[in-house]
Amino acid sequence: MARDLSFLFPELMLASTVVLMLGVEMLRAPRLALTFGLIGLGLSTALTWPLLEADTSVFGGTYRVDLLSGWAKLILLPGTALALLMTRAEIAGQDREGSIYTLLCLVTLGALMLAGGGDMMLLVLGVVLTGLGSFAMVAWPRDDAATEAAMKYLVFGAVTGSVMIYGLTFWFGGAGSTLFSELGALQSKPLIALAGLVAVMIGLGYKAALVPFQFWAPDAYDGAPVSVAAFLSVITKVAAVFAFAQVLRDLPVATGWPIVVALIAAVTMTFGYLAALVQSNVVRLLAYSSVAQAGYFMLGIVALGTSPLALPSVIVFGAAYVAMNLGAFAVIMIAGRNLDNFKGFGRARPVVGVAMVVFLLSLTGIPPLFGFVGKVLLFGAAIEAGYLWLAVIGILNSVLALAVYLRIVVPMYQARDGEVGRAEMAAPLLVVLCATALVTALMGLFAGVFPG
Repeated sequence: MARDLSFLFPELMLASTVVLMLGVEMLRAPRLALTFGLIGLGLSTALTWPLLEADTSVFGGTYRVDLLSGWAKLILLPGTALALLMTRAEIAGQDREGSIYTLLCLVTLGALMLAGGGDMMLLVLGVVLTGLGSFAMVAWPRDDAATEAAMKYLVFGAVTGSVMIYGLTFWFGGAGSTLFSELGALQSKPLIALAGLVAVMIGLGYKAALVPFQFWAPDAYDGAPVSVAAFLSVITKVAAVFAFAQVLRDLPVATGWPIVVALIAAVTMTFGYLAALVQSNVVRLLAYSSVAQAGYFMLGIVALGTSPLALPSVIVFGAAYVAMNLGAFAVIMIAGRNLDNFKGFGRARPVVGVAMVVFLLSLTGIPPLFGFVGKVLLFGAAIEAGYLWLAVIGILNSVLALAVYLRIVVPMYQARDGEVGRAEMAAPLLVVLCATALVTALMGLFAGVFPG
């Protein structure tokens, strides 16, 4: 027991932080809750470093302490800290402010369960923890748009989660165990393997906003506070992708799951960018952009077990995606939600405008930015796995992505009468912009710090 708990110090620290934040919120001290949250996330990150080289599991194999779960912590915990700062800048002084901070950390705890889960029951626990907190945060504004978005999110989540739980029973029956490490027993049971695969694709595909399970995303992002939309677009998505990696790398390739994932990836990339092309609301545009980016993540998942680049590509692109997407949403908090708000913004706020260009070009995959490095690794993994056609589709969609993001960049530097975006920037938001811009612009040059 002591040995197992020693490998869970980061998770235990975060869980203790959530409990402490909940108690502080009951005393109506939101600033203290924010402080505790940032400290707890920082300590959890620090406690992860000594465990980064570990390759083991705890509590009978139900939770994995390995390269993937370790880097998940190093990506998701700092990402949540930045989301906390964004939330502070957006909702400071409003009712239930501390509750949002607590829910952000609680959802991140569930995200870590997804990223490190080695058992079907832990997968379910991660889905439930991330879902319940997310539903509440989307409904926080208490207006019609937020309520409608939260209801759609809740209903969709309840249905997909139920289907996933039902489908996992097929895997349990076929393998005789709830451990993912025992899924090799399904090698000779293709129908049972397929039934469970469909269920997992539905449950985690909903979390990652893969087509055709993405319908909730634009409404949920648009109805929620911008900072919450930013959080949902990165933390739960990256956690779901890492959960895919934990599950599918133990499922025999002979069951045919890679081709299923590859087809979903191709459709998701293409649909996401085509839908984004017709959006005038920038939050909804980035929502469909996040759908497309989920498709890119799947290039690394397809290559699991056949390419040594598979896991490193998912990890590197995950780190890049968190930085550049949080940064883009931070600029939206300054400029506004609609494309009209961005007209002339780059001229009025040149530094912030340049930062937005950096984020959008990185999302496109322009060198030498961080997003480019991640996409190159993803393409390389897919090609090594024999999916050249999928890599070609990904490259073609990068061209389409440029057209999408130019819809924001071009108006930013058009002339516009009157004042544009000259409101003073909150200090927490400035910290987020500086951190995400530096990581996005420079980390591509130091990608060697990542595995692989």
